[in-house]
Amino acid sequence: MTEGAAPFAEPQWRFADGPTTSADVLIDASPEQVWAVVSDITVPVRFSTELIGAEWLDGATGPQEGARFIGRSSHQAVGEWETTSVVTVCEECRPLEWAVGDPAEPAATWRFTISESPTGTVLTQWMQIGPGRSGLNAALDAMPHKESRIIASRLREHRANMLRTLNGVKDLAEQPAATA
Repeated sequence: MTEGAAPFAEPQWRFADGPTTSADVLIDASPEQVWAVVSDITVPVRFSTELIGAEWLDGATGPQEGARFIGRSSHQAVGEWETTSVVTVCEECRPLEWAVGDPAEPAATWRFTISESPTGTVLTQWMQIGPGRSGLNAALDAMPHKESRIIASRLREHRANMLRTLNGVKDLAEQPAATA
């Protein structure tokens, strides 16, 4: 280390700041091919270690603003749970965003964004914790002195699942179309 240089410092995460994480992947497919995979809410179930089920509610069959779906998740630290999410942004072949819980005060917000690139399509997955309360808050309430470490750990878990999902979407979108 150079004299006077500060050691690398981990960010200090605070729930009140709405911590986020994201990941992206370059896909050798058109935005339409990527959208066809991403807009199927059951696809992430195939790749995530946490999401174990998803289904549309109220007769919805696909994403559109206001559509609701149930997500079922499992985590070794807390067991299984269910959430209801609401699609808040849906623009075909561009962003697909949903709020977990109350859209006015979501427990989390998730988004897929599709962008054209000269060499394919860039798919980005992004998420924000809060501002509404979720299961994470039980750990934060119990151990407020570990807030930054708890949030950092949760963001790492989310990002790892994002990378699995994005690579799974890439594999599916790059497959040749099935012949009729």
